[in-house]
Amino acid sequence: METIELDIGGMTCASCAARVEKKLNRLDGVSATVNYATEQARVELPESFTVADVIATVESTGYTARPAEPLFGPGPAGDAGGKNHDVSPAPHPPAGDGMSERERAETAELASLRQRLVGSAILAVPVMVLSMVPLLQFDHWQWLLLALAGPVVTWGAWPFHRAAAINARHGAATMDTLISLGVAAATLWSLYALFLGGAGAPEMRMPFTWFPPADGMPHIYLEVAAGVTLFLLAGRYFEHRAKRQSGAALRALLELGAKEVTVVRDGDWVTVPVERLAVGDEFVVRPGEKIATDGEVVSGASAIDESMVTGESVPVEVTAGDAVVGGTVNTSGLLTVRALRVGADTQLAQMAALVRDAQSGKAPVQRLADRISAVFVPAVIVIALGTLAAWLIAGGGVAPAFTAAVAVLI
Repeated sequence: METIELDIGGMTCASCAARVEKKLNRLDGVSATVNYATEQARVELPESFTVADVIATVESTGYTARPAEPLFGPGPAGDAGGKNHDVSPAPHPPAGDGMSERERAETAELASLRQRLVGSAILAVPVMVLSMVPLLQFDHWQWLLLALAGPVVTWGAWPFHRAAAINARHGAATMDTLISLGVAAATLWSLYALFLGGAGAPEMRMPFTWFPPADGMPHIYLEVAAGVTLFLLAGRYFEHRAKRQSGAALRALLELGAKEVTVVRDGDWVTVPVERLAVGDEFVVRPGEKIATDGEVVSGASAIDESMVTGESVPVEVTAGDAVVGGTVNTSGLLTVRALRVGADTQLAQMAALVRDAQSGKAPVQRLADRISAVFVPAVIVIALGTLAAWLIAGGGVAPAFTAAVAVLI
């Protein structure tokens, strides 16, 4: 069995994660866990399946997948003495933002949600105020309402409509389906009332009532469509921001590692990327520098700040023969260290792997929520249709029946 980790893209709710997990677990011999909070899947594969097979299965469900970026590289291959690998200086990569591909995608998505949220808030708040305060309503006010709500229910709600359409093409319904149906139904009914139902009359007013109007004048529900879009956009924006911040501990651990190391080669000091360090290499650690990897002091004496490992703020004295941990800081003397563990074998890498495992795991209550979410959306749609039918059969009228059904959806 081989265990792999995948980054899953396109998930918008817990029911999405449940769908992907169910699809993967249907494969013979495959065991998968999909975590919506971290947008990652951990999959145990038998020899009969490849990573490409798993990615194709996820994509057939309507989402994207790619192998998760490794926390630390395994280090270069070579003999114990480090004689058979290249330690020549590598050109520095071009200046960039320092973010991974996934982090750049998350940043772009968060910025897009922020723009939609701010724009929708500017337009939706007047719509809700005009609709709920009859004293502010004036002749032809409903047409201003339509002009303000139009961008909100189309551009603002586009992430929900798009996700609902993608899931519909794959024969699935998610939380986005409920949102899109509710917003679209309220908008379409309002358009019908404005253009064909008499709600477009100049003298039309919409009092705030708990029951259907007695005069038979159809109400418009643009404030419902715009308000729901605004509040759900706010929820999704803060959810994405919280999910991104949830990885702060892991990113902080990764930042503790050194980026470059000064290797001793034939008496010369050569600065190379830490990824080129191999077991057995001897490297120099100047005062104030981070120790590149786990190793043993060959020569020199100094005090090491090990607070990142032990939490102890007092530096620890080390001399020849003492073990040191990668990521700790040399505070005073010059040290020469022999690398004993590199890449994913270091203590820092193992700490980061434990953090990732903790984030990828699921508590029992989360598994219960995933099972509920898998049937929640279809159940709500059935209940909404039943509500619509019950009101119509009982003779309650089209407008009250529609209002009740949309209320169930939203």
